[in-house]
Amino acid sequence: FCGHSDPELNERGRRQLAGVLNRLSEHSIRRVYSSDLRRARQTAEAIAKHFRAELHVRPGLREILFGLWEGLSWNEIEVRDPVLAENWTSNHPNSTARGGESCQQFAWRVRREMAFLLEEAMKSPIVAVTHAGFIRVGLTNCCGVSEQEAWDRTKEYGSIVALDTRDIDRAGIEDSDWGCSGADREQQG
Repeated sequence: FCGHSDPELNERGRRQLAGVLNRLSEHSIRRVYSSDLRRARQTAEAIAKHFRAELHVRPGLREILFGLWEGLSWNEIEVRDPVLAENWTSNHPNSTARGGESCQQFAWRVRREMAFLLEEAMKSPIVAVTHAGFIRVGLTNCCGVSEQEAWDRTKEYGSIVALDTRDIDRAGIEDSDWGCSGADREQQG
């Protein structure tokens, strides 16, 4: 559970950057928006440099905050906090890690950032470098993607999810009944 933990991009991530840049090369990118967490920001910096694009750092693009579970594996969580771990799996998305961000808080933050990104994308193509949980919540809540498809599209680190502004349900961004995807139970990055 990495959440708001702030490790640098690991060796595997650095190796994947060339592939990411190659897959993005067909696009005309002028602006890059990034989570302020180092693993995302370092990726965004490489993209911005490659395309000579403006880089804008946005803390709202962060992954969900897992509080006291940050940096732990699921097995460690089950040993340290078995009652809450059981409650979390049984009641997801209506349970929150101790000191963490609730799914409702996270979904509100994702909705706000998706609305901002949509407005920016209407001006010209953009890249947003964020985290799997953020992308899953955005895909399921404003693009009509199933939880399974959202999981499949984001399960690999360095995943690229391309959206056309026509794919985004503007009403979905404004809908107040957003929640976290069930796929967020197993965070990857």
